[in-house]
Amino acid sequence: MKMHHVACAVAVACISPLQAATDSGLEQRLNALEARLAAAEQRAQTAEAKAAAAEQQTQRTAEQTARLEQQTLPSQGVEFHGYARSGLLIGDNGSGTEGGPYVTPAGATGGAIGRLGNEPDTYVEVNLEKKSQLDNGATTRYKVMLADGQRSYNDWTGGNSSLNIRQAFAELGQLPTFGGAVKGSTLWAGKRFDRDNFDIHWLDSDVIFLAGTGAGIYDVKWGDNTHSNFSLYGRSFGALDNVNSDIQNYIYTANNYAGNWQWMISGLRARDNDAKFNTGNGGNTRVAGKGIHSLLAYHGSSFYGLREGTFKAALLYGQGLGAEVKGLGSDGNLAESARTLRLATYGTTALSQRWSLAPAVLAQRSEDRYVKGDDYRWVTLNGRLLQEINQNFALAYEASYQYMDLDPQGYKGLSAVDGNVYKLTFAPTFKAGDIANFFSRPELRVFATYLNWDKQLDKYATSDSFGKEGFTGGGQWNFGVQMETWF
Repeated sequence: MKMHHVACAVAVACISPLQAATDSGLEQRLNALEARLAAAEQRAQTAEAKAAAAEQQTQRTAEQTARLEQQTLPSQGVEFHGYARSGLLIGDNGSGTEGGPYVTPAGATGGAIGRLGNEPDTYVEVNLEKKSQLDNGATTRYKVMLADGQRSYNDWTGGNSSLNIRQAFAELGQLPTFGGAVKGSTLWAGKRFDRDNFDIHWLDSDVIFLAGTGAGIYDVKWGDNTHSNFSLYGRSFGALDNVNSDIQNYIYTANNYAGNWQWMISGLRARDNDAKFNTGNGGNTRVAGKGIHSLLAYHGSSFYGLREGTFKAALLYGQGLGAEVKGLGSDGNLAESARTLRLATYGTTALSQRWSLAPAVLAQRSEDRYVKGDDYRWVTLNGRLLQEINQNFALAYEASYQYMDLDPQGYKGLSAVDGNVYKLTFAPTFKAGDIANFFSRPELRVFATYLNWDKQLDKYATSDSFGKEGFTGGGQWNFGVQMETWF
């Protein structure tokens, strides 16, 4: 019995240290495993945090990119637009000659004739614009326009350059806080040509040209098909004797549209301008210090309702400072009693697949324009015909007739005259495409023009083009080349 108990005790004594050692190693392994699990969990949490941060950064980058894209819509940069013409005009004696749409005596009061084959100048307009759309929906626009005109054919004309800034303005549109009638309207301020000016291109004559420095609002909506524009423009007339500051002419305009109809009404005021006097045969006539102007126009979507095409027609009337009905507010010498009535219309239509027609009529009568009793009457009929030969070549024909009866009553030494002017032009024309479109450019032309007028018109003024040596009534041939482009 004793030996058995001893053996058991010895066995227990041997097993207990081994079991203790085994339990201790297991605990250590469990502790190490737990530590490794904790470290892995920490690494997972760190990775998850980094992933979330990366996702947030990606989202912020995407949002910033979207905002940037919104801010630069609809333009991704600065836009470049322009107009230019440049040509060489040669008289039938092989030398330089007179020319231009306003070359006739009636041109001094706006009586233009056809311009095709009748332009000796280089004229350039360069327009730079920056448009943007913000993330709140508002739009902005900035525009600057540089222009220069020359009659020199030299490559360097800096000595007599007339380069100037004709426009510099900014617009704000689609402002989110605007509602009611002004929702979607556009505010503007600066120096500019009015957005809704329009012209008769064949005569290089605006139907209405409103321009200057000021501010306004476009597209105040009264209904689905009616809206108005309101503006204030300022122009300068120069200074009076013994007065240091320029006379400022202010033009207040409401331009109203209903469907195809347009009615424009303007009031003009130039303080101290009525201190001036014009002198004529009947003595002195006071110059206007205020005036009114109105235009009624129709913008048609057919050729006078007769066939497919387009047309525009306008009737203009002005008194006092408003009697210069085309270049509104541009003439500071108009008499208090001046009155002018003008009719302007033109249209375009395709006569067939290869022939297109663009006629125009411009007529005006102005009474007491500068001095009491003066009378200026003239009418211009013009037609341009285009014959398509192929997709890059056409023959252009233009005919102009102008009648004038001018009685300036001795103002500035001008003499009373009446008579007719005729102009015929033949101009082979090259285009890159869209040959039958009257308004597609660029065009390269060669031309021959015959110009004739009554000899009596040479007596209108000693400084006028008519009557100069080598440029008198009886017939004048001109030849030349010209480019014209816009984009």
